[in-house]
Parts: sequence; C-alpha cells; structure tokens
Amino acid sequence: MKGFKEFLLRGNLVELAVAFIMATAFAAVVTAFTQIILDLIGLAGGMPDFSNAQIGGVNVGVFLTALIAFLIMATVVYFGLVLPYNKLRERFDKEGDPEADATPTSEELLVEIRDLLKQNRNL
Repeated sequence: MKGFKEFLLRGNLVELAVAFIMATAFAAVVTAFTQIILDLIGLAGGMPDFSNAQIGGVNVGVFLTALIAFLIMATVVYFGLVLPYNKLRERFDKEGDPEADATPTSEELLVEIRDLLKQNRNL
C-alpha cells in the first residue's frame, strides 16, 4: 500500500494530471474560438455552413471545415500558447543562470592556460 501511495503522490503523476486537465479546458476554449472564426468566415463568404459545399458535384465541405478548423486551432495554439511560453522560457533562462554569461570562451581559457604555463616555467 505504501508503494501505491508513493506512486500516486509522485510529482510527475500529479503534474501530468494537472497538464491533462488544463489541456482539456484549453481545448474547449480553442474549439469555441475556432467556431466563432468559422462562423465569421461563413458569413463573409455568404455560406454560414461549409458542410454542404460542393465542387463539381463532390461534397468537399466537411474537408474544408476540418481544414480551416485545423489551421485556426494551430494558429491559436501557436500564438496563444507556444510563442508566449518560448519567450517566457528564454527570459527565465537568462535571469535564472547568471553564470551563463560569465562562462569564458575557448580563447580566454587558452590564454589563461598559456599564462599559467609561462608562470610555471619562470618558477
């Protein structure tokens, strides 16, 4: 029973559960936003529902709706989630590691080694 309790309370499992719940909620927001955009596109194009669109007698409306919905969702996810996350991560990586900027270059290390070797020869 102790092992099961440790498994359930393990950090990765809890983080994964929280991420899943947040992703589900975010998916609902993106889906609703996508529907709004699809409705606006439909109104602008004079066809509020793409599912009945036909080209040469072939019903391509369902495919068009799915394609446009995918593009809208990808755009929302990229600009609403991925891009801000990457910018925030870059900022924290710069702020969180002050030694990253202080790391000497290869040339600086070689100069230091040369100077130490010269100093040891003079002793």
